[in-house]
Amino acid sequence: MEKIVNEVLKEEVYYEKLENGLDVYFMPKHGFTKKYAVLATNYGSNELEFIPIGEDKKIRVNEGIAHFLEHKMFEQPDGGNAFDKFSKWGANANAFTNFTMTAYLFSATDNFYESLEHLIDYVQTPYFTDENVEKEKGIIEQEIKMYDDDPEWNVYFNTLKALYVNYPVRIDIAGTVDSIYKITKEELYKCYNTFYNPGNMDLFVVGDLNKNKVMDVVKKVNHYDVEKLSTKIEKFYPEEPDNVNQKEIVATFPVSMPMFNIAFKDNNVGIKGNELLRKEIVTEILTDMIFKRGSKLFEDLYMKGLINDNFGGGFSSQVDYGFTILGGDSKDPRKVKEIILDYIEKYKIEGLDKKEFERTKKKKIGNFLKYFDSVNFIANNFITYKFKDINLLDYLDVLKDVTFEEISERLKSHLNEENCVISIVEPSK
Repeated sequence: MEKIVNEVLKEEVYYEKLENGLDVYFMPKHGFTKKYAVLATNYGSNELEFIPIGEDKKIRVNEGIAHFLEHKMFEQPDGGNAFDKFSKWGANANAFTNFTMTAYLFSATDNFYESLEHLIDYVQTPYFTDENVEKEKGIIEQEIKMYDDDPEWNVYFNTLKALYVNYPVRIDIAGTVDSIYKITKEELYKCYNTFYNPGNMDLFVVGDLNKNKVMDVVKKVNHYDVEKLSTKIEKFYPEEPDNVNQKEIVATFPVSMPMFNIAFKDNNVGIKGNELLRKEIVTEILTDMIFKRGSKLFEDLYMKGLINDNFGGGFSSQVDYGFTILGGDSKDPRKVKEIILDYIEKYKIEGLDKKEFERTKKKKIGNFLKYFDSVNFIANNFITYKFKDINLLDYLDVLKDVTFEEISERLKSHLNEENCVISIVEPSK
């Protein structure tokens, strides 16, 4: 078992790769009552084209299948539901699918090891039949329609459709009603057998627990009858141009005031590890300096009555795509965009405030240290970063090393009118 230590954070992580390829991480948090585990696969809604394990030809699967698969994993061969056992032990369980990963998780104060056994077992026990797949389609159809009626969801996904020409992040995670009705149990098993291979998965456990007991439980219940990944899964994505797809998208909903998202497409993509982490931190500091509550821009917009307290946003960073997004309510979203672009140009000419940079950076350091009091934060962020070849424990070192010059350079390269879009939801007449 390997031990990774960060002296500044005073945190340590134990790591072991199991025989079947599963990466297992454990962070002890002495004195914490809450314990947390997340088992995740490096597989999200963007993975639509790939070569299945054991085959040599590329296939394209139906949109929304990763999310569909997450739904089906809770169904057990004995007819029960995986959630029921968690409830019996007093554990709080959940799962989610995003563009790049699918995660299964639980938190507990008692019966942790029993819950951990169950988590590993059910995620490694798929049970798909023609009947239960058909039944699920109706459930997910209702979910899709519910989101279709949600103005916040629409303003966000329309932003992604405006930003991206080809990249699958422009497609709703749940797919469409048409695409989910084409999904078969054979297609689900093909995706499961490829992406739920232990060599494509990570388990992270955090809490006041015995490391040897954690590893014993994991090894005992882990399935070893799976062919170990010999090479990386081959995934394919369409080529994405630098330009945005369209500058403005407008939809109408029964809302009292227009809602908006303003976003900037990031074209500096295809990087991993600490280089990606550095870009993420630099961009987050930059957006905080310009857009956060208390900034000159925020106060100006607020005093003009163009935004309210819920204005805000940040940078979304992945290996192959990224974007800065700002959102809120406004009587005149286009005016908000105009003023934002004016401020950005002003900062490019006059420069940013170095003292404000130092303040923002110090605050970010303080917040990061504070987050280590949350087992939820630690577990979910550790896994998310791991799939981007980043070690969460490196975050503080990279953050401390970021310079004012990098922030100024990022302002010029990222926040530009030509890669800026606006999505608006207007009140129905």
